[in-house]
Amino acid sequence: MQTSGKIYVAGHTGMVGSAIVKKLKEEGFTNIIGKTMEELDLTDQQAVAGFFRSEEPEYVILAAAKVGGILANDTYRAQFIYENLMIQNNIIHASYTFGVKKLLFLGSSCIYPKNCPQPIKEEYLLTGELEQTNEPYAIAKIAGIKMCENYHRQYNCNFISVMPTNLYGPNDNYNLETSHVLPALIRKIHLAHCLETANWDAIRSDLAQRPIEGVDGTYTQEAILMVLNKYGILTNPDINNAIHGTDNANTGSSTLNPLPITLLLWGSGKVYREFLHVEDMAAACIQVFKEMGAADLAKLNPDHLVTFLNIGSGIDQTITELAHLIKEIVGFKGKIMFDHIHADGTFRKLLNVSRLNTLGFKPKYTLREGIQMVYENYKKEK
Repeated sequence: MQTSGKIYVAGHTGMVGSAIVKKLKEEGFTNIIGKTMEELDLTDQQAVAGFFRSEEPEYVILAAAKVGGILANDTYRAQFIYENLMIQNNIIHASYTFGVKKLLFLGSSCIYPKNCPQPIKEEYLLTGELEQTNEPYAIAKIAGIKMCENYHRQYNCNFISVMPTNLYGPNDNYNLETSHVLPALIRKIHLAHCLETANWDAIRSDLAQRPIEGVDGTYTQEAILMVLNKYGILTNPDINNAIHGTDNANTGSSTLNPLPITLLLWGSGKVYREFLHVEDMAAACIQVFKEMGAADLAKLNPDHLVTFLNIGSGIDQTITELAHLIKEIVGFKGKIMFDHIHADGTFRKLLNVSRLNTLGFKPKYTLREGIQMVYENYKKEK
């Protein structure tokens, strides 16, 4: 690959896409293009074809997707399968039609069966039943992998895929209604810590930037406590007795005393999850993109025609362990409990990254280091 080659990064403003663009620039690539959702609707086949016709990208990195946590996946099932299929179909087919030299498609570790042997090897794809909570998203991602594989087989297109584990980092989604588990925990524990120290300025600042169900920093303390309560940030005693003195919603000041806080999290806390900082993921993606083609990846899987590669840290922990790590980093002193009612999703999905490691890749950040960086940046955002 020449550093002057034109590279189209689909989804360049998202957490994954922006990290990839940053890494490409660090690697010296100078001809990177992208379009926002307002500029180009990737679900519109004609619009995508028109874009490829006019821009003529030589390389494509497909990081655009409709994503969300377990609640969003299970709630917006039709949207997740429709929008992701349309985005993938349009970009992959346009890449073939307009002669793109190489394409990298980003999938997800949720593609694997829910009861896979651990750690999960690439060849375990399609060997069992999927986890129901994110089945529509997983099916869409599997379709994208198989499109790349079969466009290579039929048309000899140099289209490859990578399967990242759970990611976190800059530009993550902290919307408690749609976010993944790690950013949701960071925000909930941050808000719980602010509440236990009666730091209402910080609470109002947080809600001003990211309202929860429409509740922003201008709402009364009682309204804010009610919505925090809904998302598991509980005051003791009952929140109806938590308001003391005069509420000054317009000034942001308060006479609310520090309160003992219990954080009630969804699920059992016993499931295991693997995490990778998005900058480490981007580094792995660019290394694979530069060094490997579809034929090369197939050689790594001699017993299976597999043209994709797992990307992860190779280390996992329970959600309980993750929550207590974040609690320590944030400085939260309250209790953490689990409701045991909400769905956990797949019990464990640790990726086997032995084939990635043959390329010499190792993550730069430990989980503690990565979360510490992310939390410091989160507190600075206004």
